[in-house]
Amino acid sequence: MKKIIVTGGLGFIGSNLIELLLKKKFFVINIDKITYSSNFYNTHEFERKKNYKFIKCDIKDKKIIKILKKYKPKCIFNLAAETHVDRSIDNPHDFIQSNIVGVYNLLECFKIFSNSYKSKLIHISTDEVYGDILTGRSSENYPYQPSSPYAASKAASDHLVSSYVRTYKIPAIVTNCSNNYGPKQHPEKLIPKLIYNILNNKPLPIYGKGTNSREWIYVKDHCEALIKIFEKGNVGEFYNIGSNKNLNNLQVTKKLLKVSSKLNSLGNKVKINFVKDRPGHDIRYALNSNKIKKKLQWNSKISFEKGIKLTFDWYKNNKDYYKTLSKKDIINRLGKK
Repeated sequence: MKKIIVTGGLGFIGSNLIELLLKKKFFVINIDKITYSSNFYNTHEFERKKNYKFIKCDIKDKKIIKILKKYKPKCIFNLAAETHVDRSIDNPHDFIQSNIVGVYNLLECFKIFSNSYKSKLIHISTDEVYGDILTGRSSENYPYQPSSPYAASKAASDHLVSSYVRTYKIPAIVTNCSNNYGPKQHPEKLIPKLIYNILNNKPLPIYGKGTNSREWIYVKDHCEALIKIFEKGNVGEFYNIGSNKNLNNLQVTKKLLKVSSKLNSLGNKVKINFVKDRPGHDIRYALNSNKIKKKLQWNSKISFEKGIKLTFDWYKNNKDYYKTLSKKDIINRLGKK
């Protein structure tokens, strides 16, 4: 049974990726340092499986090399990161430490490990590194123009990985994905926050005029792409992963309200509340994902209409998930600086 390490596996994308890897009969080692966004609820369904193991560890810890040598993974999916733009505006320090210093240490450990064992490192990044894409779509050779401390920290980590591939010949790949949504996402992010407020008859906070546009991809489509890249991707390459489906925040909100109104008339009394925009808020992200479609034969399969219903149903049927979170993390507005 092939062993796979997922860092940040108690988080949103990491836990969904682990679920898929376990179904595909991999042995998965989940490494997570346990932060506010880490949640054991995300892994409770498979935490007793024989092909799953959890290890508490920070990717900044030198102990990573011991874990690599002990388990000899065929692949490491690096999803350990601080990810919320608003938090990066309020406190960039944590983003520098996790997303840059942490990746540096992981690369140093992997450099030593990969000299003796055949493996791959898949570094998962974001479309935000490209900055505003007002027209068209950004391909993998598009220049990086990050706007927020979060995006800048991810851009730096992408460059670090790329430099280690070229200088030290490590077998690594960088992926840049569009906005994910789906089950197990922390409600500091737009869609789960809106769902929480709909379920609790609270106003729906929308930045500015709600015209900021994002490319939305269902998390399980993203996870399928990551496994495809592990199996068939070329070392040293960058791969964009997107759905080619853009919606602005107001459109997303209205689609959510439409879904909720069909389920026990939820959301009928809820009002949209336009709030002050976040500083430096990018207007539009949009990826050109032709490379992964043509070279690896991957395509997103789940439409936004289907995915948003699956997502809403999950939160509605898993209300205990919210009880595992700090209420201030759900409600507080961040990114005011």
